[in-house]
Amino acid sequence: MSEQPTAARRTVIVTGGSRGIGRESARRLAADGHAVVVNYAGNRAAAEATVAAITEAGGTAVAFRADVADEVAVSALFDAAEEAFGGVDVLVHAAGVMSVTPMVDTELDALDRMHRTNIRGTFVVDQQAARRLRNGGAIVNISSSVLGLAFPGYTAYAAGKGAVEAMTLILARELRGRDITVNAVAPGPTVTDLFLEGKDEETLARMATQAPLERLGRPEDIAEVVSFLAGPARWVNGQVLRANGGII
Repeated sequence: MSEQPTAARRTVIVTGGSRGIGRESARRLAADGHAVVVNYAGNRAAAEATVAAITEAGGTAVAFRADVADEVAVSALFDAAEEAFGGVDVLVHAAGVMSVTPMVDTELDALDRMHRTNIRGTFVVDQQAARRLRNGGAIVNISSSVLGLAFPGYTAYAAGKGAVEAMTLILARELRGRDITVNAVAPGPTVTDLFLEGKDEETLARMATQAPLERLGRPEDIAEVVSFLAGPARWVNGQVLRANGGII
């Protein structure tokens, strides 16, 4: 295992880094001074746009395609990060898919797709991170506050995020002695393409009033928490931070 890198620069892999919370987290971490590997599943143009935004702002980033549920592809992702930057210090696992349908109407193919990406994908990516992060590193998984909010239609998605939180808490304990923190961020309603899909203006307005701050979350709100857990928060470990503006 490599020695801990200097605080001035760490290498970060952000899965799902081409859009939404993953994209904003990649941009924030690059602005913090870290080298970032932007992982994407299929939208190469969006990933390259994220990299371009980072480099234009003076940061360092590269893009790499990998299906997070494919262990060979994820191993290659870590190989590429190590080859480009000498090692990996932080994993931000933001890749995920969502289908909002009542349980009685949910197609099992949709359930399987969500579970493959959201559960197997988290297991595969976190497993590789546990094997290869340098000491002093951090793993940050993205969960969801929907576990506590229990919105109708989110049964399958929430079940997957429950698994993400279970893996997060247990892995933190399994890495005893490694000086690697493992936490999860659980956003509330946040304005991303994934969240907005299928919602009308009335629904969005109603959801915006749920938080005492009376607005929907923004990706940069979540990226701020990710930045904290990825860097200075060395005494926060095995926790789920509910970044939802105070809804629950």
